[in-house]
Amino acid sequence: MFRSIWTFLYWFLRPLVKWFLRRTTKLCELQRICYGEIVGAPRSQKIEFSLHHSKNEDIKELIAYLNRASESRTISGSNRDNVLQYAVFVVLRVKNINPMIHPQFGKSLTRCIEHIWGYRQLLHEVELLRTTSYNAENIDHEIKLLKLWEHLMPSAPLESRVTKQWQDIGFQGDDPKTDFRGMGLLGLENLLYFAQEYSDAASHVLSHSHHPQYGYAFAIVGINLTSMAYHLLKDGTAKSHFYNVSRGLPSIKTFHQFYCYLFYEFDRFWIEAKPKNVMDFTFIKDKFERSIRSCLANPSTVFRINISVDNV
Repeated sequence: MFRSIWTFLYWFLRPLVKWFLRRTTKLCELQRICYGEIVGAPRSQKIEFSLHHSKNEDIKELIAYLNRASESRTISGSNRDNVLQYAVFVVLRVKNINPMIHPQFGKSLTRCIEHIWGYRQLLHEVELLRTTSYNAENIDHEIKLLKLWEHLMPSAPLESRVTKQWQDIGFQGDDPKTDFRGMGLLGLENLLYFAQEYSDAASHVLSHSHHPQYGYAFAIVGINLTSMAYHLLKDGTAKSHFYNVSRGLPSIKTFHQFYCYLFYEFDRFWIEAKPKNVMDFTFIKDKFERSIRSCLANPSTVFRINISVDNV
């Protein structure tokens, strides 16, 4: 009841408060945010909120334009600067801001727009990978799968393409392609990035997965964590991390690194939980996800892999 009353009062009084602050500070809301909030999620999330709740028709058209650009994934290359410059130009015109008097505002707003619509563009890129099914007839898919084995098991050559050896790195059967159905090519690319770019950490986690008491299926857990990373990205929970860690446009590399953090930290979380058996997986995974979501609720959150080798 109290919350609903507060929400009503907030939206009722918001235009009046904005008008009052504009008259007293001589700055629009976007300027006050850029000058008053630190770079990263604290600033970009408030800019995002302000832009999306603007009643100005030109701003609404700008948002629609940026949405189309991000959905078509054209905020890249030489077109990236054109899109960003146009967006800032529209805001400066609508808000009647002189860039000569406020040169820093344009730079700060540009970073925020990169974060907001770069994140949206990344989501579409990730979605494309997720909906791309693993195809054993596709040579690129097969090469990536074989590279995954080579990086995780460098001293044990595969006997054949279809073999029980795949179970040594946590696939369910003799042919891994069936395990990628849920997350598509995204699951494979996440696993491969972890194995390639964080080889020591991946080997460390793989060794834990072979533990006689606390072991688990490395690849299957990895694909489950791809699903977690994907949903954190999709529902916007991960914005705090991505806005804080990205100097410019969030990229697929940023997503892969986010996934690697989740995998490495989940392994530690799993071992510390001392599960009775793999039947505890869902309970522990859900508890881990709640912990991650709680951290991401803090706008200053940024995740970085902190590698420390231990003996279990």
